[in-house]
Amino acid sequence: MPPSDPGTRVAALNARYRHHSAAAVLAHALADPAAGRLALVSSFGAESVVLLHMVAVTAPATPVIFLETGMLFAETLVYQQELGERLGLRDLRIIRPDAEDLARTDPAQTLYRHDTDACCALRKTRPLHRALRGFDGWITGRKRYQAGTRAALDFFEVEQATGRLKVNPLAHWAREDVQTYMDENRLPRHPLVDRGYPSIGCMPCTTPVGANEDARAGRWRDQDKTECGIHIVDGRVTTKGVSA
Repeated sequence: MPPSDPGTRVAALNARYRHHSAAAVLAHALADPAAGRLALVSSFGAESVVLLHMVAVTAPATPVIFLETGMLFAETLVYQQELGERLGLRDLRIIRPDAEDLARTDPAQTLYRHDTDACCALRKTRPLHRALRGFDGWITGRKRYQAGTRAALDFFEVEQATGRLKVNPLAHWAREDVQTYMDENRLPRHPLVDRGYPSIGCMPCTTPVGANEDARAGRWRDQDKTECGIHIVDGRVTTKGVSA
């Protein structure tokens, strides 16, 4: 069992694995009793195949949580199914919003038009919270280069609100490292990437990105929002920053 104090556990894990590679951090985290029971949370988006492949090679029975919001692109759903089969993921869990919650809160499926934060909470944040019950932590694909707020991102951190461990094996990777890994392992790209979608979320809230735009400019375009809300910062569910 992991130590009772989350801060102590995280400090010890970061000290232990500070100079390890991403693959080694992932492998050790999945096997280290100090990390507890972990699940990989994956959007099956533009860069998700890297961690999915690492997990498949290292421990294919690792639980993989996929949030099927009910508003994803058809291409994402096909990609998810194909990757799951190709990589041999043995415990792929497709998590959907609670049916009663949907019927009560968004019966017409138009909530995103006037309250995107509430829609994300309904379709992602609350379902993920339920899916992670019984786990000591989860694995994310977040990286330092994605935002200034992540410039000091470590391999291991703790959610202050839950005490749950978060493992970020790719924290130190550059964008070029991601592409190199995909090329070297001949991993299939999400089909929407070649159509101008370098960051992919729900269909109503994702648009193509221009050549001179930031990779996440197409997420919640023209809104003061760049985060779905599944990450917790300083004890609060965030809607600002960059999502994994």
